[in-house]
Amino acid sequence: MVKRPFSINTYFASTRGRAPVWTPDAPRPKGELVWLHAGSRAEARALETLAARLRQQRPETGLLATGAWDEGAAALPPETPGDARLFLDHWRPNLCLWSGPTLNPALLWTAHEDGVPLLHADDGQAPHVAPAARWLPDPVPATLALFDTLFVADAAAERRLPRASLSADRIRRSGVLQETTLPLDCDDDQHEELLGLLAGRPIWLAARLRAGEARLVIDAHRVATRLSHRLVLVLVPASEEDGVQIAAAADASGLRVSRWDEGETVDDGTQIILCQGAEELGLWYRLAPLAFLGGSLVSGHGGTDPFEAASLGVAILYGPNVGRHLAAYTTLVDAGAARIVRDEDSLAGAVSQLLAPDRAASMAHAGWEVVSAGAEATDAVLARMVELLDALRGRT
Repeated sequence: MVKRPFSINTYFASTRGRAPVWTPDAPRPKGELVWLHAGSRAEARALETLAARLRQQRPETGLLATGAWDEGAAALPPETPGDARLFLDHWRPNLCLWSGPTLNPALLWTAHEDGVPLLHADDGQAPHVAPAARWLPDPVPATLALFDTLFVADAAAERRLPRASLSADRIRRSGVLQETTLPLDCDDDQHEELLGLLAGRPIWLAARLRAGEARLVIDAHRVATRLSHRLVLVLVPASEEDGVQIAAAADASGLRVSRWDEGETVDDGTQIILCQGAEELGLWYRLAPLAFLGGSLVSGHGGTDPFEAASLGVAILYGPNVGRHLAAYTTLVDAGAARIVRDEDSLAGAVSQLLAPDRAASMAHAGWEVVSAGAEATDAVLARMVELLDALRGRT
C-alpha cells in the first residue's frame, strides 16, 4: 500500500462543515507575545524557568501558556482548522515554543501560515499526534517540517526524527529542558565570618523545615553526633509559624543552641544553629555540604525545590512526600545527587555516612552537573528565541 503525502485539507476533511466552537478565556495582552506550550507538568516547570529568564531580558514581553501548567494556562482549541483560526486571530503570538512529543497539526499548520516562528523542544520521546482515522496519512513528518528549529535531547532522540523532511541545520542537540533555579544570594562578609567560626567542624542543614519534622531532625542529629561529636546542625524553618515550634523543639532537646538571628555567638560548643527565616538560606547552602530538604517527611506540603540546593553544590536528603517536585527529585536521584530517607534512623544513618567529604562531594557534583545541563539547554533555546524575536522587531 502506497502512503499518501500529508495534506492538511485531507487530514481534516472529516471536520468540514463543523462550526468552530473555541472562544477566548482571556484578553490578549498588549505588545509582544510569546506562546509557551507544555506537554507535561515537568515540561511546564522547565518552561517556567525559561520564562523567568526571558522576563529578565525582555520584561515587556507577554507570555501565553497552554498545556499542562498548574494555573494560568489558556485553553487550546479543538484540532480543526476553523478553531485554530479563531485561536490565532485572537492571541496573535509573535513566536511559539512547543514542548513535548504530542503535536497539534491543524493548530501548528495555521500558525505557520500566519508567519509565527515555531520552535520545538524535545523531551526524548518520539513525536506523535493524537490518534486519528487509520486511513489518514502520517502527519508527523510534515508537521515537524513547520518548525524553524528542533531542540533534541541527544543523538538517540535525533535519530528518531523523520529525517526525510528535516535539514540537519534545523536540528540542535541541546539536552532536555529542565526545571532549574537561579542560585540564592549570599552576604560575602557573613560567609567569611562563619567560615572562620566553623573552621574544621562538619555541618549539615535542614532547609525549609516544617514544624512536624523538627523532632525527627533533631533526634537524628543527636544520633549522628555520637559518631561526630563536633557536628553542627543548622535549622532553617519554612515559615515564621514553623519557626516558633522548631525553636521550642530545639530548646527542649538539651543540645546547645545558638540563635543566629538574635546575634548569639556561634562557638566551639554550639550544636544547633537556629534561624528564624529563609532569607539567608543562600548563606547556609554555601556552608553546608549536606542538606535535608523540609516539607518532605510530613505530608501536605509537597516538598522543597531541590534545584535550589543542587545549584549551590549541596548533597541532598529528602523524605517521601515530594509530589510537587517529583520529576526534579527523580532526575537528581537518577544522577546520584539525592537520597531518600523515611524516618529518624535512616536520616541519622545517611547523615553519618555522608559526613565523609568525598561522599558528599560526589553527590554534590552530580547535582551540579544536572543543573548545569538544564541551564545549557535553557540557554540554547532562549538564545534562538531572542534571535527570532529581534529579527521580527527589525522588520517592523
